[in-house]
Amino acid sequence: MKKLLLLLFLSIVLVSCGSSRNTTKQKNIIGATTHTNKTVTSKTADKIVSYAKTFEGTRYKFGGTTKRGMDCSGLVYTSFKNENIALPRVSRDMARQGKRISLRDAEEGDLVFFQTNKSRRVINHVGLVVESRRGIVRFIHSTTSRGVIVSSLDENYWNNAFVEVRRVI
Repeated sequence: MKKLLLLLFLSIVLVSCGSSRNTTKQKNIIGATTHTNKTVTSKTADKIVSYAKTFEGTRYKFGGTTKRGMDCSGLVYTSFKNENIALPRVSRDMARQGKRISLRDAEEGDLVFFQTNKSRRVINHVGLVVESRRGIVRFIHSTTSRGVIVSSLDENYWNNAFVEVRRVI
């Protein structure tokens, strides 16, 4: 029985950012937020990143979208929603939005996606690029162990789990 409970707990932790308890229906306005003016896009990205950083230190909570607790997709979803940009609530659905870009082209405000469960080949984690300089990409995300933190793709764990970068603004 203990082994079954442990297996169930680990399964929930490993796929927690791939799903959420409650999703809200919102009109997807991604296409409507495409900007031709780089300055406008950059200002929007700055605002999204700044808002996401206000959650640094927030504990992890499955399905969370507030200072009381936050999961990875909740952090991204909430940060974009604050700028009236609707994204799906689940990381694997977010990975279908916007345009896939090269890692070397990553900029502040882009989304980075990961597969942290090698036995299930699905995207189950997302982060928001907060800095991209000289090939070093730093991103904010929520982890089950440390809550909302900023990490680097230079870290072996994240580098090995990395799947793609997508631009949605």
